[in-house]
Amino acid sequence: MKKLLIILVALLAVGAGYYWYVASTGAPAALRIATEGANPPFNFIDKDGQAAGFDVDIAKALCAQMKTKCEIVTQNWDSIIPGLQAGDYDAIISSLSITAQRSQQIAFTDPYYDTPTRFIAPKDAHIEISVAGLAGKRVGVQRGTVYEKLLRSKFYQAVPVLYDSTEAALQDLVAGNIDLVVGNAVSLAQSFLNTDRGKDYTFVGPAFTDPDILGTGAGIAVRKDETRLLDAFNKALRQIRADGTFKQINDKYFAIDISAPP
Repeated sequence: MKKLLIILVALLAVGAGYYWYVASTGAPAALRIATEGANPPFNFIDKDGQAAGFDVDIAKALCAQMKTKCEIVTQNWDSIIPGLQAGDYDAIISSLSITAQRSQQIAFTDPYYDTPTRFIAPKDAHIEISVAGLAGKRVGVQRGTVYEKLLRSKFYQAVPVLYDSTEAALQDLVAGNIDLVVGNAVSLAQSFLNTDRGKDYTFVGPAFTDPDILGTGAGIAVRKDETRLLDAFNKALRQIRADGTFKQINDKYFAIDISAPP
């Protein structure tokens, strides 16, 4: 009877969203972490069907630092925040920009990286990145992103064409169905411009870093009430910066340092 009672209490605790914690790190003993899996080189599905990329390696490094067993799951972008709020997983590590609007719904760690936003277009298009220059231009952008917000607020005469992923927008750009794509400059460079597929395309216009629209870098997201988990992630993030693990992961994927200032 006593054993049955213990089992029932444990099941109720799990159902209520409680964790067993690792005493030395203050982190839960087990976590589910969501990533999109469609934003190379930050997160993607590898040849073995597993989630991989910069975000995934950062997640694994943080879990190792926290001595926590982690399961990485993939989630479509447009439902990644609702999934966290619903308790489908415990955290998001998926290049999620820290914005004031999102911070009303979920809690963010300190930023772990920060990259600019840019437009790309065919080399022979000669498009000016301005309100007038983009008037009537069909611009591909992933829905629900800060890039869509930038396009609608700053270039309101452009025609947003929304996609489930930036990769889908790039495919339509190559097919000639849209005029430009806007997104993460580093991702666009490495997954498209620096490949054979992107040899006839180039960045156009300046790099954009407006924090009011684009946020203050990418952060790890948890539910609002998970303050202990948030603190554990921030502590682990500081530790992997200090011991060189973050730099090793950065250098595995990028020729430049994309880390956000500590």
